[in-house]
This record gives sequence, structure tokens and C-alpha cells, in this order.
Amino acid sequence: MLAASVILAASVSVIVGGVGIMNILLASVEHRTREIGIRMSIGARRRDILLQFLLEALILGSVGSSVGVIVGLGIPLLMRAFIDRFAIQVSALSAILAFAFSSAVTLLFGVVPAYRAAQLNPTDALRYE
Repeated sequence: MLAASVILAASVSVIVGGVGIMNILLASVEHRTREIGIRMSIGARRRDILLQFLLEALILGSVGSSVGVIVGLGIPLLMRAFIDRFAIQVSALSAILAFAFSSAVTLLFGVVPAYRAAQLNPTDALRYE
């Protein structure tokens, strides 16, 4: 029962985090519509725009994942310093898997904003205010 509750809480957290990242990236696309139009009008292909926003999502996810792994590794160390019997050990593999999973979730939730940016019509984007 406890394991199911933990899995449910973790799943909800991942979805909420992914939606938050997607909203940040959608706001970035909205804010940079004219820039996207200018880039497309001087020769950037839809693929270039798509890759730009996916790379931005990956960078955002990597930074967030790094902070999460550092905090996740630091809390047990702090607790062990203050509580003598605290015996949680975190393996390097679990830290690497957490980083990879978080980055993958960010990339997955970054696909929609990147696709929207790539599908903008350059003429409409240049008129956007």
C-alpha cells in the first residue's frame, strides 16, 4: 500500500513538473514569435526552429535535474550528520537514472512547444505583437 502511494505521488509530481516546463516553453514561444518569424524569413528551416526549442528544453531539464540530484544526494548526508541512526544510502546508479529520467521527461514535454514554434507561419509571426 505504501509503495503504491509513493508511486502515485511520484507520478503526479512528474506530470505536474512536466506541465510546468511545457508552460514555460509555450510562454517562451509566445514571447519570441517575432524572433522566430525573423529567423524563418532569413532562411531558418522548421527543423532548425524545432531543434532550437528542443535544445532549450533539454538545457532547462538538465539544469533542473542537476539541482534535483544534488539536493537529493545532499539531504541524506545532512540527515546522517544530525541523526546517528539514519542509514539511507543513495547509489550513483540511482542518481544517474534520476537525472536521465528527469531530462527525458523535460524533453518529452518540450515537444509540443517546439512543434508549435516550428509550425509558425513566418508572415504571421512577423506581424505578431
